[in-house]
Amino acid sequence: MTISTINPATGELLKTFTPLSNEEISAKIHLAQQAFETYRHTNFQQRSHLLESCADILKQGKADFAKLMTLEMGKTYKSAVAEVEKCLLVCNYYAENGAEFLSDKTVQTDASQSFVRYQPLGIILAVMPWNFPFWQVFRFAAPALMAGNVALLKHASNVPQCALAIEEIFHKAGFANGIFQTLLIGANQVSPLIADQRVKAATLTGSEPAGISLAATSGMHIKKTVLELGGSDPFIVLSSANLKAAAVTGTTSRMLNNGQSCIAAKRFIVIDSIADEFEKLLIEEFQALKIGDPMLPETDIGPLATNKILEDIDQKVQKAINAGAKLVLGGKPIQNNSGNYYPPTLIVDILPENPVAREEFFGPVGMLFRVPDIDTAIQLANDTPFGLGASAWTNDPQEQQYLINEIEAGAVFINGIVKSDPRMPFGGVKRSGYGRELSIQGIHEFVNVKTIWVKQIS
Repeated sequence: MTISTINPATGELLKTFTPLSNEEISAKIHLAQQAFETYRHTNFQQRSHLLESCADILKQGKADFAKLMTLEMGKTYKSAVAEVEKCLLVCNYYAENGAEFLSDKTVQTDASQSFVRYQPLGIILAVMPWNFPFWQVFRFAAPALMAGNVALLKHASNVPQCALAIEEIFHKAGFANGIFQTLLIGANQVSPLIADQRVKAATLTGSEPAGISLAATSGMHIKKTVLELGGSDPFIVLSSANLKAAAVTGTTSRMLNNGQSCIAAKRFIVIDSIADEFEKLLIEEFQALKIGDPMLPETDIGPLATNKILEDIDQKVQKAINAGAKLVLGGKPIQNNSGNYYPPTLIVDILPENPVAREEFFGPVGMLFRVPDIDTAIQLANDTPFGLGASAWTNDPQEQQYLINEIEAGAVFINGIVKSDPRMPFGGVKRSGYGRELSIQGIHEFVNVKTIWVKQIS
């Protein structure tokens, strides 16, 4: 196996890497454990300063880091710049709030003194995806390192240069050798890592099969995991909604990251009485998007990350049509270049028995469903194995509360795009995973929540 950078806009092989040997992996684990024994005794002020230094490096190198992301996985340069800015935001967030989140919490009991103390676990393994190659890593690393843990990163094999660049950022920021290390390894080398007694926990963002594999192996060794897996997020539009705003936001959400986002709007569920108008507006917004070189500022849609993803999207669209769905826009790979380009696509008239009705399209493909009322909309929204995020559009306060309570998802956004925010917990339910990232909940995932009870006896 080789680990490679292939430009998805051209198909050109740019650089290859040899995966680490078992001996090299073992040496890195040893270094991480040694680093933890020292780093765990640093104070919050020291860790905060290091994260602030990371934010400064991200800010100074924003253009170069963004170009690297675009080069390796095809996201538009302008969206890559925004991703770097979000990474420095999460570093500063935990630098500012980590000490408060991890401070001792007094509890009144029968003891002379009783409180909860949060202490780091040790080495945390992060298995991260390619679609947000910087953000996914930093949203794990910032709270984990602020808590006093050390990190091993197994990044996706198509973004090796991003993985190495992130390691270098932490090194330049002043984190000692071994506190954050990138492991250029294949998927088959993950299980032995988890089995190593020095690795205390693992987190994964990725596909269901990858999550199942990591969770099963971790369970065998009784190790904590956090999983953020797939999503087939509903985008519900009710009759009182601002349809233009919903169509604009729905397009932004569905086409985010060239359609390759777990929290993208994937299923547009629209009340019958407004469905024709909404479909027309959505098509207009889809058609207005500019497809092309992701480095150009005017480009809205770049290539899919790999040729395999392109083939999978094309096959799934054809499967939907063969099962009775109607194609109203797009639907075929763009053949006039060597990149992995697929146009904004919309399919409608999807029957419940259509195999794609409950699946996830990880590309620029929207599905539109028509429903008679809010109860049917919620039933359809929940009729999926996933439960990551949901967006619902209505100006009726009662409908808003009903949707908030009844939608099965880790996040519900009313009249807005589903997004992650360092200030709010992020994660899913059902087969979208478990555990939370970000906010106070995220930093508490990988700590020992230790009960302390002290009684003074004279």
